[in-house]
Amino acid sequence: MKQWIGIVLLALWWMGCSRSPSAPSGPATNEAAIATAASPNDGALESARALKDEGKLADARAVLQTLTNNPTVSDKAQDLLGEINTLILFSPAPAPEKVDYTVIAGDSLGKLARQFGTTIELIKKSNNLTRDVIRVGDRLRIYQPHFAVTVSKSANVLVLTDNGKFFKRYRVGTGQFSKTPVGDFNIISRIANPEWHRPDGKMIAYGDPENILGTHWLGLNVQGYGLHGTWDTNSIGKAATAGCIRLRNDDIAELYTILPIGTPVTIHD
Repeated sequence: MKQWIGIVLLALWWMGCSRSPSAPSGPATNEAAIATAASPNDGALESARALKDEGKLADARAVLQTLTNNPTVSDKAQDLLGEINTLILFSPAPAPEKVDYTVIAGDSLGKLARQFGTTIELIKKSNNLTRDVIRVGDRLRIYQPHFAVTVSKSANVLVLTDNGKFFKRYRVGTGQFSKTPVGDFNIISRIANPEWHRPDGKMIAYGDPENILGTHWLGLNVQGYGLHGTWDTNSIGKAATAGCIRLRNDDIAELYTILPIGTPVTIHD
């Protein structure tokens, strides 16, 4: 009898070993499902990169705009979308936001900037203009923006939107001890190569190592506060300023180029 039991147990063991492995259960199955679910998003990112490389910027942007609200891919999608939006903005590439315009008598870059709610600098940059002079018959492609800025003090991030849609994000420095004011503001001044007035009233010229404003200043309608550049890049991403919003010089130069007077700026904790 014992001999037969042993034979039966041996047979059962052999049958178990000879079976194909079954699909894992529990957490392993869930991980596999998550990986499978994420793959379409990865494919969309790769598709957007390929379209960008082919110069199909508007198509690449359309793909990415479907991903920016997905928390599993939002960082990658937002970074790539910001890069593509900037390429569209700063080039003659076609886009629905752009108007093809023929210069007529009486036009100037300043007049066109006011007419289309943009800046002289953006019209020049996006049309590869090296001078402020335009002539009758010149063809321009002008971006009509509806930019708005939102700053998170806790995250030290500035998000730029256009017509309510994500456009680009920038890392910033904000005020120590929560000195950066909270609320809804507007840009009321734009200054390249700004002077800095120290708290004691002394004026520090642009280019002086003591001047803390970097290359550009975008003033807000709250006395003494604005967005500005810095050479102290270690302060970016930290609560390290006297209250203003600090960006890398390249980033504030970009925002100076594209943000006109009147752009709304919301700052929250």
